[in-house]
Amino acid sequence: MPDTQTLVNDFVNKLKKRKIEGSQATARHTAELLRSVISQQRIPYTNQAGALINAIKAVGEQLIAANPVELAVGNIIRRVLHIIREEDLSLTTAAIAAAVAAAARSTLRPPSLQTLLEDVPDATAVPHTSSSGGDSEGRSKSADKNSRSRKLKHDVIEAVNELIQDIATCHEHIAEQAVEHIHQNEVILTLGRSRTVMEFLCAAKEKKRSFRVFVAEGAPRYQGHVLAKELMARDLQTTVITDSAVFAMISRVNMVIVGAHAIMANGGVIAPVGLNMVALAAQRHAVPFVVVAGSHKLCPLYPHNPEVLLNELKSPSDLLDFGEFSDCLDIGCGTGEPLLHVVNPAFDYVPPNLVSLFITDTGGHNPSYMYRLIADYYSADDLVIKRKSTAGN
Repeated sequence: MPDTQTLVNDFVNKLKKRKIEGSQATARHTAELLRSVISQQRIPYTNQAGALINAIKAVGEQLIAANPVELAVGNIIRRVLHIIREEDLSLTTAAIAAAVAAAARSTLRPPSLQTLLEDVPDATAVPHTSSSGGDSEGRSKSADKNSRSRKLKHDVIEAVNELIQDIATCHEHIAEQAVEHIHQNEVILTLGRSRTVMEFLCAAKEKKRSFRVFVAEGAPRYQGHVLAKELMARDLQTTVITDSAVFAMISRVNMVIVGAHAIMANGGVIAPVGLNMVALAAQRHAVPFVVVAGSHKLCPLYPHNPEVLLNELKSPSDLLDFGEFSDCLDIGCGTGEPLLHVVNPAFDYVPPNLVSLFITDTGGHNPSYMYRLIADYYSADDLVIKRKSTAGN
């Protein structure tokens, strides 16, 4: 089995080169890597949880730096850190409860005749009993610490396995709710391509709901064309429109259903570019704007946090062919700057006041409730992924 550092380096290279597509796949690979780190981590006798937390943060710093825009990486790292804290607290609480129960039993039990006779001092036996008793007590404490460290790792790995399973099945859990939100003869609008949205719409179709889907093409990558083909293959009535036609068509729409890149702590959404325009159109015409996303996309940070990189610029080749515009890209006469600049952002930010409802694998939630949902998944101590500096550094 490869050592931890080799696995980390391989994953860091994949993140830097953008070889992993989609937040779900990124989140699953991150969780699997952290599970390997935990299983191979040696835990000291004292501060077992602290050792695991430091190991996860050490890896987490490298992963986040490799691709700061993919917020799902940081989300999963913080989820695992929260799991470690919760399992450690659970074991500590159980140990205290067991100690209190044992003390209560010994206090309430009346002394037997054998106990009273054993309490009689024996001068010849005292030295031997004291020595063997001390050794036995030391061995018992050492065994208890070993057992607790094994128990902690086991419980954390089991919880991480559950997290990986939740990530893998998030689309199915979200799709199960489709029939509650999509009704007969409605018109649904979406933009670009999202697997979560596709599964959601197809699940409603499987429940014999008849509806039409308007798909904005999602320029410049035109992922909406891909989604339209997938929906047509599932026998869904589909109409492709240009992004600029959203305002013209929105009055005919009953609901907007879109995916998300990340859901922030304030209920705002980092989404594919163009969705803020769709959200404004929906608000103008009082059309519900619904965001479907797995819980691994819930981010405990706010958009103004310095750790959040809201956007990245894609290749200009998505918009213009270099050969046709090479003359315009030459340095301008006397200015020292190109005559043509091409800006191709990947994401939009949709503020929470434009969102009507979030549908996650745990159910439907209002934007104002997202902070409470996020508090269940993350610890306030882990918002900034940074190891504590040691005294020697």
